Amino acid sequence: MSLLIAPGIIGQTVLVICQIWLLLLPIIWQLKIEDKPLQISKPKQFDWITGVIIGLLMFIIILAIYWLLLRHWIDVSLVRDRLEKIANVDRQTFKLGAAYFILINALIEEYFWRWFIYSRYEKLVSSQLAVFLTAFCFTLHHTIALAIFTDWRIALISSLAVFIAGIVWSEYYRRYRSIWSNYFSHAIADLALHMVAWQVFFG
Repeated sequence: MSLLIAPGIIGQTVLVICQIWLLLLPIIWQLKIEDKPLQISKPKQFDWITGVIIGLLMFIIILAIYWLLLRHWIDVSLVRDRLEKIANVDRQTFKLGAAYFILINALIEEYFWRWFIYSRYEKLVSSQLAVFLTAFCFTLHHTIALAIFTDWRIALISSLAVFIAGIVWSEYYRRYRSIWSNYFSHAIADLALHMVAWQVFFG
């Protein structure tokens, strides 16, 4: 809605409502459907260490793929034109948006996709299949955004990278039942993505 169907106030309103729903649905499901209390664990040292290591690896891979390959394919003028049709983004609003996606949205996605969606899939199928199903669904909404802003080559490679990252995060949750390492690495990966986006939009 916000990127294609109704960019502007309508699309942004739908986006905010959906973000709120992503937060509320797992809580309502846990309390009302499964009748279980909410339990919030604190990050452990292992989560910090593994999160930073995995995140730095993703950071390096993202920047390497962009520098070696994608920067030669990206039509900068086309991307900027499509962005202007969706929202008036200057350097300050970009920084604020980047801070939100890196610090907050990464946590929301791990909370929703790994804790909630993976756990629901695991009740229906094997844990290994749940890893792939969660990663696949996690990739879909990223693919839509990528297809709007880029050509099919970039969308395909980027979607594959998102899918692999989704597998890594889902598998980590399957083994350790913690979203904290995933959040730390997800935030670091998002930092790399926003560095690339900054270069494309304002470089």
